[in-house]
Amino acid sequence: MLADRSTRPPEPAELPSPLAPRPYRVGRVLRETSDTMTLTVRPASSAAIARPVPGQFNMLYAVGVGEAAISVSGVLEGQEIAHTVRRAGKVTEALAELTPGDALGVRGPYGHGWPLDLARGNDLVLVAGGLGLPPLRPVLEAVLSDRGAFGRVEVIYGARTPKDLVYYADLQDWRQRSDLRLQTTVDVAGGDWNGDVGVVTRRLPDARFEPDRTVAMLCGPEIMMRLTAQALVERQVPASRIFLSMERNMKCAIGLCGHCQFGPSFLCRDGPVLPFSRLAPFLSVKEV
Repeated sequence: MLADRSTRPPEPAELPSPLAPRPYRVGRVLRETSDTMTLTVRPASSAAIARPVPGQFNMLYAVGVGEAAISVSGVLEGQEIAHTVRRAGKVTEALAELTPGDALGVRGPYGHGWPLDLARGNDLVLVAGGLGLPPLRPVLEAVLSDRGAFGRVEVIYGARTPKDLVYYADLQDWRQRSDLRLQTTVDVAGGDWNGDVGVVTRRLPDARFEPDRTVAMLCGPEIMMRLTAQALVERQVPASRIFLSMERNMKCAIGLCGHCQFGPSFLCRDGPVLPFSRLAPFLSVKEV
């Protein structure tokens, strides 16, 4: 006698596909720069969704256009999640055109996040370049909500020009705090810029931390992260305590397509956050 269909496991075709996005809707849209905006999104249904941890990413689906891997830049109350998107292709162009109430699809969260547990009780150095600050903002939010659990906090943030700096209001708030130190720098400045000019590695000598009790987290262009990590190693920070967010070429987010393979690692599955000690042998190899 055949088992009742309602009591037996679903056939493979009936299982939800790991590539199927969940329906979400846009809550708020905040313009950060001329080509960058932050979208706050929430599930379209009341079903419970896994809350991402700092450093993870989601796949955002622009209906009828395609998907892009976007870091989580904030975990808000309830099920709301923030993603900061820069126009860089057809998918991000479509995402940037969304308005409050519009539909989109979300898969995730995926990947391994920043090692906040390792950072507890230690000094923390955060270095961001370009659009590398959004993946690090949830780290700062978590640290500031439990500030006594961490030592010194040094933040270095660089952008191409002053107009490319994101999170203006946050930067002003962080700059006024006495329990962290923020340095901002730009590659090219106009006459109205009174801050530092130059690459982020030029600001590292001013950072204050105890190397043997420091955890560093870096996000930005790979050349920036590699040079910053090397500079930190020269200051005696162990390579195993320097972490990089390697978000490149992600397509499936579940380690099947191979687009994000980096040496022996699949960045969507094994990363995107990985220690410099693991990445260093491959960061200088062309075509990896």
